[in-house]
Amino acid sequence: MPTIALTPAQRKEHRSAAHHLAPVVMIGSDGLTAAVQREVDQALAAHGLIKVRVLSDDRQARDTMLQTLAESLDAAPIQHIGKLLVLWRPKAERPSVPDENRKPGPRDVKVLKFSRLAGQKPEVKTLRVMGNQRLTPGGQVKRAKPRQISEKKRAQS
Repeated sequence: MPTIALTPAQRKEHRSAAHHLAPVVMIGSDGLTAAVQREVDQALAAHGLIKVRVLSDDRQARDTMLQTLAESLDAAPIQHIGKLLVLWRPKAERPSVPDENRKPGPRDVKVLKFSRLAGQKPEVKTLRVMGNQRLTPGGQVKRAKPRQISEKKRAQS
C-alpha cells in the first residue's frame, strides 16, 4: 500500500497536534514484529494520530521502522525526532446506526415566567431538560421519580 502524501502545511499541522500526545506504542529490543504492527494499526484506527517510542539507539533502524510502518499500514510519516516516531492516518467514518433501546437525550424547552406585576411581558427562558428530569407545571426542572409499582405486581416479577 502506498503511503499518504501530505503537503508541508498539513504535516506541520499534524506535528503541532502531536506535540502534546504521549507515546501509545513502544518498540522494544525485538524490533518491529507482527504484534507491534497490529498494535500500531489498532492505535491508528482508534486515534488517527499517534506517537511511537523506539528503544533502539540505531537511527537508521528507526528510520526504516518509520518507513515500514507507514507503507504497511497505509499511514503518513509525520515526524521522526529522537526516539519518537509520529504517524497519521485518517480515521474511518463509523456508520451511525440508531439504537432502538436508547433513551432520549437532553432537550431544550421554552418556559414562560409571568411577572407578578401587571402590564409586564412574560419572560421567556430556555431550560435544558435531561433524560432523567421532568418539568413541573411551575416551570422548575426536577429529577424524574421512578414509576411506582404495586406490591402485587412487584411480587409477580
